[in-house]
Amino acid sequence: MGIFNTYLYQPIFNLLVWLYDVIPGTDIGLAIIALTIIIKLVLFPLSHKSIKSQRALSQLQPKIDELKRKFGDKKEEMAKAMMELYSKEKVSPFSSCLPLLIQLPILFALYRVMRDGLRSEHLDQLYSWVPNPGTIDPVSFGIIDLAVPSVVLAVLAGAVQFWQARMMTTKQPPKELRKKQGAKDENLMATMNKQMVYFMPIMTVVIGATLPGGLTLYWLLNNLLTVGQQYILFRKKKEPEEKPAESGPDSGEKPENQ
Repeated sequence: MGIFNTYLYQPIFNLLVWLYDVIPGTDIGLAIIALTIIIKLVLFPLSHKSIKSQRALSQLQPKIDELKRKFGDKKEEMAKAMMELYSKEKVSPFSSCLPLLIQLPILFALYRVMRDGLRSEHLDQLYSWVPNPGTIDPVSFGIIDLAVPSVVLAVLAGAVQFWQARMMTTKQPPKELRKKQGAKDENLMATMNKQMVYFMPIMTVVIGATLPGGLTLYWLLNNLLTVGQQYILFRKKKEPEEKPAESGPDSGEKPENQ
């Protein structure tokens, strides 16, 4: 726990209190919003790589379907061909898990900050350069107490989680391939991904309704920023594919008189 306190809990706690001090209005909700943006920027390279990997996996589906047609029930050859395809396209099917694994200790640290750190008796853990506010008001915008669970924030977090998951849904293989032995694993993965679209938002609401509202607010904002990041990245991927129509005899333009 010493390493956890030194490298996660105390830095996040001190940064949050510092933001609470310097942001006009001394509102803990504004401090959490700023903290969320800072953490998102720090983890941006990892999350960007993860989103690109998930998008690339989705775009590889036609090539994966072609491999299934080619190898049929030959599992070993199919697995080898899949690994070669991933290597050739420089895509890792496991890279999307890394940002989530990194987020877990951050979430745990934020949970401790919201549960214990905002109390006056814990403000003695501040760094020397962070002004001690004396007390921290957990009520944000004058209406919501972020020190206690908030059903409203939990529902909003679940809705954004659903939105984010829908953008990453993996399509099932074509109907003619679903009954082939070589397609069962991929079909199962697609089915699981579809179930996760609904399971994760429900879990977010259930768990979020029992956690301090400040932590739920962080998760809501983090997912909202991820949705924006996905939208921008996917839009950039589509732009090169949209080429203007070439002029010529078939373009509808009349050739100039010679």
